[in-house]
Amino acid sequence: MGRLATVAVSCLNQWSLDFDGNKRRILESIEIAKQCNATYRSGPELEICGYSCEDHFLESDTLLHSWQVLVEIMIHQSSSDILIDVGMPVMHKNSTYNCRVVFLNKRILLIRPKLLMCDSGNYRESRWFTPWRKLRTIEDFYLPRVVQKHTGQTIVPFGDAVIATSDTCIGYEICEELWTPNSTHIPLCMDGVEIIVNSSGSYMELRKSTLVLDLIKSATFKNGGCYLYSNLRGCDGQRVYFNGCSNIVMNGSLIKVGTQFNLKEVEVTCATIDLEDIRSYRNAIRSRSSSSSESYHRINVQDFSLSRETRKIPDPILTEFKCLPPEEEIALGPACWLWDYLRRSKQGGYFLPLSGGVDSSSTACIVFSMCNLIYQACKDGDTQVLNEVRTIVGQQNYFPPNARELCNQLFTTCYMATENSSTQTKKRAEELSSQISSYHLSVVIDKVVSSVISVFVGLTGKTPQFAVYGGSPRESLALQNVQARLRMVLTYLFAQLMLWVRGRQGGLLVLGSANVDEALRGYMTKYDCSSADVNPIGGISKSDLKMFLRYFRTKYSLSSIDDIINATPTAELEPLIAGQITQSDEADMGMTYDELSVYGKLRKQNYCGPYSMFCKLLLLWGDQYTAEQIAEKVKHFFRCYAINRHKMTILTPSYHAEAYSPDDNRFDHRPFLYNVMWPWQFRCIDNRVEEFNDKKNEIPRYHLSLESTRSEKYAVNV
Repeated sequence: MGRLATVAVSCLNQWSLDFDGNKRRILESIEIAKQCNATYRSGPELEICGYSCEDHFLESDTLLHSWQVLVEIMIHQSSSDILIDVGMPVMHKNSTYNCRVVFLNKRILLIRPKLLMCDSGNYRESRWFTPWRKLRTIEDFYLPRVVQKHTGQTIVPFGDAVIATSDTCIGYEICEELWTPNSTHIPLCMDGVEIIVNSSGSYMELRKSTLVLDLIKSATFKNGGCYLYSNLRGCDGQRVYFNGCSNIVMNGSLIKVGTQFNLKEVEVTCATIDLEDIRSYRNAIRSRSSSSSESYHRINVQDFSLSRETRKIPDPILTEFKCLPPEEEIALGPACWLWDYLRRSKQGGYFLPLSGGVDSSSTACIVFSMCNLIYQACKDGDTQVLNEVRTIVGQQNYFPPNARELCNQLFTTCYMATENSSTQTKKRAEELSSQISSYHLSVVIDKVVSSVISVFVGLTGKTPQFAVYGGSPRESLALQNVQARLRMVLTYLFAQLMLWVRGRQGGLLVLGSANVDEALRGYMTKYDCSSADVNPIGGISKSDLKMFLRYFRTKYSLSSIDDIINATPTAELEPLIAGQITQSDEADMGMTYDELSVYGKLRKQNYCGPYSMFCKLLLLWGDQYTAEQIAEKVKHFFRCYAINRHKMTILTPSYHAEAYSPDDNRFDHRPFLYNVMWPWQFRCIDNRVEEFNDKKNEIPRYHLSLESTRSEKYAVNV
């Protein structure tokens, strides 16, 4: 005897305030679910208006248009005879809540508000939404007139309740509620709820997907049940990329999971489950008892059941599924983010100053990855992607013959040389551009640099010199910065006009290529080529970028990457000596990129100030460096960080990928004016160094005494 039910989770690439597009994608997901004979369809968080509306959530327009879209979804023929929940903001008693609206056959059954807000990382939900504090409580909600005239309802339940059909019970847990210590699914399962529905807006961070799946599997491993997890995917107008991976889990085991990265705007994952398997699993856990749990109010829907007579068999457990490794996440995530940004901004492609180093080459490879994804989607018959490509290139009959030809259409690279540039970096840039087939340019900008410097010389009568020619550090730095800033000016000139040169409409978006470690250290010129429209690697560390390049070199047989990885990172802003590069990024920074990653994680993820960072590094690095050396490293980092923090206020919008990102926009809120000498903090470090050295001097005597005692004891025993 079995009760087989087919359920569906949705992964949608929504766009904030795109009510037409969001409605279309929701309806498409409902239609796909019905084609799979699903009797329940769930969708992602705030799918009607888009998750990243931010302060638009405070506007009455956003609430009104969400209700209007909901009505059109409810009365659509696709929405008949299937239980559906959708996400939207709802105002109740003059407070706005992040809600799931559950409906069946044009009638709203329940409006379920989110219980716990997420305010960590890039989330700021408490700025716009109120958490529902009345657990297991419902109130009357008076529907807007625009809804009343279509549903015939005036009042519907609003609050923390569950849906009871004739064959099962369904409860709700919205995104953050899964992540908390006392997760909502625990009391729900203890009260006999068999299906937990989670609608999420979880964004991508490297190595995060495994954690999410483990949480979801754990939710039903101890308590049993079926967990339906629907997540957003894509760039909906912000720096984050929503992570996808909508999935269905049963009794602690993964049954179905959608893709993490994909150009599809709509992906529906369906599974057939046996409700009796939940009951058997729970009944076998003898320590589990629902008799002592508090009951939820049940919204009875006795004329509808999820299970149906079918010849289907329950879907088996997925035993071989593995989350993508970080190098593949870098290859695919930023590429999909760039595609969303390009097609939605309706520009003609991307422009990148390609220096031949790891960072700009990684950016170029990510654009090439984007082109491969687009080509494959067109080849697989995705008409929407094809139509968008045709719009971008301005050719209505265009079909990309291969990824490289498409790359030539969408991607322009330019090597901008000065007298300080080497033949090695120029060669590396040319070889990589040739292998990915970008539209490549090479230009010498010495005349522009000389002209600008001559203005200063003519005005002041002073001629600044590089340090190698006897100039002071500030003279040398100014001469380096003027080169970098002029590259940015020329980059935007070329980006605006290169499609005109090629006989096409529109302009190009400028790509930045500063990594997360350089942003943290401030190792960039303000308003140089780090200033761009978007930056796909701004949230990725140098070490992860090198790992990505090794993977990408193998995947696409790009031999030019070998020299790029092995080259010493350099800005090439100081004069060459005998034609050779003498400048090194790590030497200029006074620290290695590996050390920078450690500093970044301790500062952000471990919430360390200078003193606590020193104490932790004393344990981590104590076998490599003296206490004085570690103290100086920490002081040097924090001095550089404080001096350069102001640069984060104008940081190019970057793809968020790393948990220690210094992005000042919303992820990492810090002052941009510091006392760069950190006098109190550094004195504490100095005192700790003295204490450590005093104790260290005592330790050998203690050990000798201990060893002597042991030897004497051993001798006596013999």
